[in-house]
Amino acid sequence: MTAIRPFEVTHRGILAIAVPMTLAYLTTPLLGLVGMGVIGRLGDVALLGAVALGAVIFDFVFATFNFLRSGTTGLVAQALGADDRAEIQATFYRALIVAFVVGLGVILLSHPILTVALAALGGSPAVQAATTEYYSVRVFSTPFALANYVMLGWLIGLGRSTLGLFLQTFLNGLNIVLNIVFVLGLGWGIAGSAWGTTIGEAVTAILGLTLVVSRLDRAHRPSLAQILDRTQIIRMVAVNRDIMIRSFSLLFAFGFFASRGAKMGDVVLAANAVLMNFFLVGGYFLDGFAAAAEQYAGRAIGARYKPAFLRSMKLTLGWGYVLATIAALCFWFGGPYLIDAMTVNPAVRETARHYLFWTALTPLAGVLAFEMDGIFIGATWSDDMRNMMLLSVVLYLAVWAVAEPLWGAHGLWLAMIVFLSARGFTLAWRCRARTRAAFA
Repeated sequence: MTAIRPFEVTHRGILAIAVPMTLAYLTTPLLGLVGMGVIGRLGDVALLGAVALGAVIFDFVFATFNFLRSGTTGLVAQALGADDRAEIQATFYRALIVAFVVGLGVILLSHPILTVALAALGGSPAVQAATTEYYSVRVFSTPFALANYVMLGWLIGLGRSTLGLFLQTFLNGLNIVLNIVFVLGLGWGIAGSAWGTTIGEAVTAILGLTLVVSRLDRAHRPSLAQILDRTQIIRMVAVNRDIMIRSFSLLFAFGFFASRGAKMGDVVLAANAVLMNFFLVGGYFLDGFAAAAEQYAGRAIGARYKPAFLRSMKLTLGWGYVLATIAALCFWFGGPYLIDAMTVNPAVRETARHYLFWTALTPLAGVLAFEMDGIFIGATWSDDMRNMMLLSVVLYLAVWAVAEPLWGAHGLWLAMIVFLSARGFTLAWRCRARTRAAFA
């Protein structure tokens, strides 16, 4: 049996991971806000809708394979807790191989993926044409984006959040600059936004690999046999399979939300797209502490040290609720100004204001889910993550089926709030039993 390896969990330690990762994650929705704002300045509702649908498609693709980030974090953190330095590196190489294979597969299947996505999401002919133009360029970013997922997950697992902050900030900063230059400067339209994102992912992947590989400990470099170890590969596949199902279910919920908005017209679709960027800001605002929960929970599982596990859960949840309250207040009071900054279309502005209340509730409804996700990812309790997500999706659809016919888009937003809340409460319910079993 693995020896118990005690370690301390403090506010300072949590913040040392959470603050850099919060800043890093916040640059991602900032990219979405700038991208939406840049396209919004063109004044074409169809282009705004295309950005929204294009984002949903790539959210499906990338979140389906988000296990390359989250699965890597949990496995690396547990190897760190067990002080298995060779396995730390072996996990990195295994995940990187998968990232490039999957990325190339998405490129090869790009046409059928787009065809199915457009059929499922709907939208007007103008929106679908612009979405096709955007997708046809951005799909080539996939291998690089997934490699960036691996590097970020590996760094979080080791608690090296400062380097993760640098790479994430570099990625999104470069994307923002290129989007502005290509769309507004060179007049490339929606294709310019796609090119900016693709080039940004590729440059960051090359830079990240250079920095990470140069920091690997040569004294504990794994052999090819260890990297391709059958037992570890089966374990990674099992964890990744469950996280993939969970991630796909999550993106189904968001895709369904976008699809229902599209059926209500281009204005509602565009307004919901603007407001969902607020939700993403709130989510990434909370994800820094979820990242801290991943690292400490995984390390505690690897070290077999229950006190560290319980304290990390207590501290990350406490900080999460504080930040969720701040985010909700910022959205409520600052939302109208952000809406005006993101679009010049009067109809979209008015509609977005009409549903702003729901967006302000999303951080409070989702905070427990974000923090529980971090705990379960770090502990690699992926089967429960999968099951509780599927249960929450069923509840989401049940509420939607009743609420939308009664209240329209308000009913759709209500279903989303219920979905976010259900994820958190169901995971918290399962956490007790899993904790008892893990440290028995």
